[in-house]
Amino acid sequence: MTDAASDLETLVGEWLSIPELGDAIGLTQRQARRLVDDKVVLAHRVGPNNALCVPAAFVEDDHLLTGIEGTITVLLDARLSPDEALEWLFTVDPTLPIEGSPMTMLRAHRKAEVRKRASELAF
Repeated sequence: MTDAASDLETLVGEWLSIPELGDAIGLTQRQARRLVDDKVVLAHRVGPNNALCVPAAFVEDDHLLTGIEGTITVLLDARLSPDEALEWLFTVDPTLPIEGSPMTMLRAHRKAEVRKRASELAF
């Protein structure tokens, strides 16, 4: 595993495997994998088995976090790679109105500010 991959794994912290994602939101493993393939959620290979996983923070209660899909779309439209988008989402930004990262803002249901900043990445 490269240092960058290891750093991303540490930055995000808690991960869910594809079967765990499916269980968490009531989907089959195939449906959960489709969310990754369709870029509804971002995934990264983590751990000693290099398993494809998504950040646990993308799940709230028994569903995907409100606003995560649209935010990911904005980040990918800004030409960030999936790994760059994950790094951006989980990196602490002291200029945010809520202390923490863009994910902290999304989990506080403050997606407008996050998407505004994400869209500015394209310029």
